Amino acid sequence: QVQLVESGGGLVQAGGSLRLSCAASGSISSINTMGWYRQAPGKERELVASVSSSEVIDYADSIKGRFTISRDKAANTVRLQMNTLRPEDTAVYYCNVRDWFRATAYWGKGTLVTVSS
Repeated sequence: QVQLVESGGGLVQAGGSLRLSCAASGSISSINTMGWYRQAPGKERELVASVSSSEVIDYADSIKGRFTISRDKAANTVRLQMNTLRPEDTAVYYCNVRDWFRATAYWGKGTLVTVSS
């Protein structure tokens, strides 16, 4: 059974930084994409950033230049360094793993990021 455990959310002032981490455990194929999504109140869940097992990275336009995603394949972890945070970044952030071999996606429970103005 695959489990994703997120950490690092919290309250920060605008302009500040936070780092989110996600540790994946269980059976995941080596062909996968790890990433972060977020959902703000009243809005759809959206992709923030993802990184594939071949190190292809994708960022949402709204966070380019401010957030950096990285992964440690050996440890099955993915991190999101968030700098220059804005109030509009306030959301619940979810870790996601897409296992392409098994055609399955897994989700963490989410961690709340609140950016005050």
